[in-house]
Amino acid sequence: MSLTSEAVRIGVAGLGRAFVLMQGAFHADPRVRLVAAAAPRAESRAAFEDQYGGAAYDSVEAMCADPEVEAVYIATPHQMHREHVEAAARHGKHVLVDKPLAVTLEDGTAMVEAAEAAGVQVIVGPSHSFDAPVRLARDIIESGEFGALRMIQAFNYTDFLYRPRRPEELRTEEGGGVLFSQAVHQVDIVRLLAGGMGRQITAMTGDWDPERPTEGAYSALIGFEGGAFATLTYSGYAHFDSDLWMGNVGELGHEKPADGYGAARRALKELDPAREAALKSTRTFGSATPLRTPEHHEHFGPVIALLDRADLRLTPDGVEIFGNETREFRAAPGTDRPRHGVLDALVDAVRHGRAPAQTARWGMASLEVCHAILRSAKDGGAPVRLEHQVKTDHGETSK
Repeated sequence: MSLTSEAVRIGVAGLGRAFVLMQGAFHADPRVRLVAAAAPRAESRAAFEDQYGGAAYDSVEAMCADPEVEAVYIATPHQMHREHVEAAARHGKHVLVDKPLAVTLEDGTAMVEAAEAAGVQVIVGPSHSFDAPVRLARDIIESGEFGALRMIQAFNYTDFLYRPRRPEELRTEEGGGVLFSQAVHQVDIVRLLAGGMGRQITAMTGDWDPERPTEGAYSALIGFEGGAFATLTYSGYAHFDSDLWMGNVGELGHEKPADGYGAARRALKELDPAREAALKSTRTFGSATPLRTPEHHEHFGPVIALLDRADLRLTPDGVEIFGNETREFRAAPGTDRPRHGVLDALVDAVRHGRAPAQTARWGMASLEVCHAILRSAKDGGAPVRLEHQVKTDHGETSK
């Protein structure tokens, strides 16, 4: 077997909820193989060794030193990303780091520099900019078939703030709230569709529940090079559910049960922080029930892109095109391979030296937008200029 056709050998840093959400993708793709893991909980390490037969470590540094590991999937809490990306880079490992790239811009800058100095590829994801309908919409926009992109509307209403949280997930300065975990998805999507180069942003945020003391909502307006602009709105306060506008398909591509409304808030009733953290641990590897294969692509709420001669509506199955005189639907392939866009990027990066749009510098640009939303809101909606933006690029070969 040639090196280019051999499965990429992956070590996983962190066996929490993020890894659980990626498991199905790893299982469904023969181009990758899990060979090692690092996690602080002995139960999680034992479960990994039992299921995958690979080595399990109690430190990320030790796992990165394992010569069997070619690439590291970093699925640890946001504030640990810098330390773990730098460890992988020191050992010459390519990296898939869960969004966001980091919490602070200083950490993001250090991660970019560490990766470039070591000559390793860093991919920031999974994010919903990898979703097949988003990539199909980007292809349609880039083709020029319907003229220039003029405006994007992206909005999402979820129960995010009332899902089980560790205490730090409700502290903005540690990456908690909806900005760093949720806004980055919308930012990635609209930046990919609009070409990446944001110029200016104005925004407001909402912090409306004293028992969940962090940002639970925001609305932002981003202007892009070339004149296109995008509006982004998100609420995680668990009232209206915008999945109703997505065919009642949830974010992970599963059809939602009819009796699910209000379940998040009900589950948290009368829980103290310690019991809530314990409830969160039941969603980690070794404790959580494996996710079933989704019936549809993942999505991040309604997105509509307005072009000169058509409006594009992204759905969990593809893109609906409303033209001047005709209307059509273009399906996005690959629903049998969850998150295949992320693993396409990883395999291309490791085996062929091709970087996707979502590089470390891309992640830094999206992180900048999240900070700009907070800064603009703090200043009463004052405009904030963006300085770390990068263009949407595909298939760049590393030097």
